[in-house]
Amino acid sequence: MIPVGLSTAAVWPQPAGTAFEAAADLGYDGVEVMVWADPVSQDVGALRRLANRTVPVLAVHAPCLLISQRVWSPDPAERLRRSVAAAQELGARTVVVHPPFLWQRRYAEGFADLVVELEDESGVAIAVENMFPVRRKLGRGRSVQVTAFRPSIDPTDVGHRNYTLDLSHASAAHADTMELAKRMGDGLAHVHLADGTGLPKDEHLIPGRGNQPCAELCRSLRRSGFGGQVVLEVNTRKARTAVERRELLAESLLFARLHL
Repeated sequence: MIPVGLSTAAVWPQPAGTAFEAAADLGYDGVEVMVWADPVSQDVGALRRLANRTVPVLAVHAPCLLISQRVWSPDPAERLRRSVAAAQELGARTVVVHPPFLWQRRYAEGFADLVVELEDESGVAIAVENMFPVRRKLGRGRSVQVTAFRPSIDPTDVGHRNYTLDLSHASAAHADTMELAKRMGDGLAHVHLADGTGLPKDEHLIPGRGNQPCAELCRSLRRSGFGGQVVLEVNTRKARTAVERRELLAESLLFARLHL
């Protein structure tokens, strides 16, 4: 059975511990830890204690968002190394990482080699994630889409051993999700299951509430004998109560179980 995890980002602005507890209560197989400003997400000892009490850590998401550029280290290569070390300590098989930003020139030049080196040393899969362009306003109602990533938003342009397919990012990029999955091929190791409507922003809707082929992708994973993990990285910020948030997370899990 394909493991289904819950991203700790799915309970933001609540701390990581809330995701561990929700995952255990609702029947998820584990969590993906988004390493960012939340102090618990940066504390491997605290994460280990949470995992021992609730559900295991399936994956670690390296701190590579704009808001986490100084978490653990200002050096993106060191942040990735620490993410792999954390995954090893926590027994997680996967590290999720974004492609380098445009301004991270030195990191970008050595990124592919660094990923291979760390995978060979650790045995942890470093699954590079597809991203999306941003819309830059030009004035007078005009705008243009630009990429913030080097060399592009599509990690298959470089070629890596392992990939993360994020359906919300694919939606924002107006990419063909099923074609992207096909290009990733046997390297597809990790899925961020969420939905989108094609708006130029990262929506991370509950699966089934947008127009992405969430069910189709899940069924194709089942048919292909997918050996990776599926993680619900959904947005519950508009939930007015803890009960409402749990209902959204339960709906997400039910969707995944049904179609996987």
